[in-house]
Amino acid sequence: MRTEQLSQEDALESLRKSCEFVCPNDGFLEQLKMFEEMGYKVDHSNPIYKRFRLKVLGDSYNRGEKIDSSKLGADPGMPKEGSSVSEASSKEGKNHTVAYRCKKCRRVVALQDNVVDHIPGEGETSFEWHKRRSGNPFNKSAESECSSIFVEPLRWMTAVEEGALEGKLCCAHCEARLGYFNWSGIQCSCGSWITPAFQLHKCRVDISTV
Repeated sequence: MRTEQLSQEDALESLRKSCEFVCPNDGFLEQLKMFEEMGYKVDHSNPIYKRFRLKVLGDSYNRGEKIDSSKLGADPGMPKEGSSVSEASSKEGKNHTVAYRCKKCRRVVALQDNVVDHIPGEGETSFEWHKRRSGNPFNKSAESECSSIFVEPLRWMTAVEEGALEGKLCCAHCEARLGYFNWSGIQCSCGSWITPAFQLHKCRVDISTV
């Protein structure tokens, strides 16, 4: 029998008809809304879920909990089930994915699945008032794309596992600097504030497919 899927508001209204004292907490309502926006299924690849998981990790860090490797994403540059990332992908035929490699040594440091998308801000016009602005702040055509990508915390990020609040993100193979992380957040070049933030500079990585 097919079950009708109700919106969050309709579901709560239906529940209150049975018990008028029902009052779910804000956290439950937030998760219910997220579940609705994901099409009533838990999709780990959905940007909504990725941002939620990152928020949960950030809350855990702020409570003083240890963020060990079990809570970090798998290292895409390490062999998986007896084969490398590229070898595993080649066996799947045409199912290629975007990979971000260290520009210096070509080690894979992130896959597209690790990227946490964000809504672009308003460029320099959304930065704090005391930061220097160039050109016409109201000229939206002058804005460029984000100069960095933001990813979930991964197991090659040793400084993250060591518990630092902020620090450099360096390649696990050649130690070249790739970006920066800060549990309190980083402002993207587009103006959006990402919290917590694990930032890879596009000028420090090459984009390929595996």
